[in-house]
Amino acid sequence: MTIAIIDYGMGNLRSVEKGFEHAGVADIAVTGDAAVVAAADGIVLPGVGAFRDASAHLRESGLRDVLLERVAAGVPFLGICLGMQLLADVGLEDGEWEGLGIVPGVCERLEAGVKIPHIGWNTVAYWTESRLFAGVPEDTAFYFVHSYHLRPSDGSWVIGSTHYGVDFAAAVGRGRVFAVQFHPEKSSAAGLRILANFGDIVKEGISQ
Repeated sequence: MTIAIIDYGMGNLRSVEKGFEHAGVADIAVTGDAAVVAAADGIVLPGVGAFRDASAHLRESGLRDVLLERVAAGVPFLGICLGMQLLADVGLEDGEWEGLGIVPGVCERLEAGVKIPHIGWNTVAYWTESRLFAGVPEDTAFYFVHSYHLRPSDGSWVIGSTHYGVDFAAAVGRGRVFAVQFHPEKSSAAGLRILANFGDIVKEGISQ
């Protein structure tokens, strides 16, 4: 089993890799090589930074096409922070930029009137049961660092929400596509459990 953590120049890769290691998930490959991503059994898209730059790098490197092909083929996928926001159709950060279009909706700035960026621990309420949160009680706190968020146009994508000024999607999921706005690799034991759960989902995909 190999899980590819996509390196597209948007930071925090080593902390995500270490998070999986601490969660007991082996065979992690941090890579910017589209061929490695194409052969992986699971894909993780982490990241911090600007939507525009991330979208451009994915497109110019060829990683966008292989990522979309693998997700369409049913390969388990986990987006983290910016990696969740990029699933939108468009990002509205300093303009309008094309997203991956996996989750219908937009990536927009957090509600006016709250301190931005949103930094710190906040609880997540579950909208529906999800394998990603198996063994993690509802209203567990996770660590957030962001100024923008994904707003799905189809609410059935939302599996967890957080309140910060307003309720926003803290996690989405459908089939084998999952994404979280918080940082599981920085969220103590509960975050590591989520990474371990994703590892289990990847293993099950191989055995089927």
